[in-house]
Amino acid sequence: MKLTPSAAGVFPIAPTPFAPDGAIDWASVDRLFDFYARIGSDGVTVLGIMGEAPKLEPQESLAIVKRAVTIMGGKPIVVGVSAPGFAAMRALAREAMEAGAAGVMIAPPNTLRTDDQIVTYYAQAADAIGADVPFVVQDYPLITSVVMTPGVIRRIATDNANCVMLKAEDWPGLEKISMLRKWQAEGALKPMSILVANGGLFLDFEMERGADGSNTGYAFPEMLIDVVRWSKSGERDRAHDLFDAHLPLLRYEQQPGAGLAVRKYVLMKRGILAHDTQRKPGAGLTATAKAEVDFLLQRLARVDKRAVV
Repeated sequence: MKLTPSAAGVFPIAPTPFAPDGAIDWASVDRLFDFYARIGSDGVTVLGIMGEAPKLEPQESLAIVKRAVTIMGGKPIVVGVSAPGFAAMRALAREAMEAGAAGVMIAPPNTLRTDDQIVTYYAQAADAIGADVPFVVQDYPLITSVVMTPGVIRRIATDNANCVMLKAEDWPGLEKISMLRKWQAEGALKPMSILVANGGLFLDFEMERGADGSNTGYAFPEMLIDVVRWSKSGERDRAHDLFDAHLPLLRYEQQPGAGLAVRKYVLMKRGILAHDTQRKPGAGLTATAKAEVDFLLQRLARVDKRAVV
């Protein structure tokens, strides 16, 4: 199954589980992907920024891809292949697709500044991975420092037939989504999926602006699934009520530098990960921060019983 412009729903970003000694915790890897499949995820993304991809050996990366493909039971697996050079990007993209992945995700390097530089980079990346490999444009200026205007995204999509999805995580990004959807309605932009991220922090209104779903790693992906489904079915108040209940934890998890530690800690509390370890360099939460997260979980559990841990 290859990724197409009709991709929609929730594709959680998978963290990489580690044991306290820094080795990959394969039992937790299996449990994590089984969890994603069981709750009704429409796909999953591995080796993203929150997957600690740069800390993995090439053989570890490929092994995680194969595990996801096997356990997710035919659901599309998107693989982050961003790399400083095209040789490494090409190698992982080809190996991932041969292992059964549906497509790859490419973030721009932080050296790009002009619109033409960004467009040229993606043309070169598309050529490197091969025209038969569908790819996702990751628009994440808060991390990459690369600002993509709607016009640049349109140029990338127009120039590369294998560009099928935008991972939209600009902040603020609501007007960008509206503009891209307007162009599509007018026939000025080819069909492409738009999945949104930013930890889910703006999912409620992003869905109303025309997003197809969510592609982020919040520790309660079931909430993302519910909000996406209810938004699409017109149950606006129901979607916003659940979203509002999760918003304090969403906000806490979205702290720069601490977000992954919070996410892994909550997934550990939920019994999905055995440990909340990050591979070095990386730090866990202080005792005070853990107590704050525990407090937020207790409050959330009053509304959403899935937060009872």
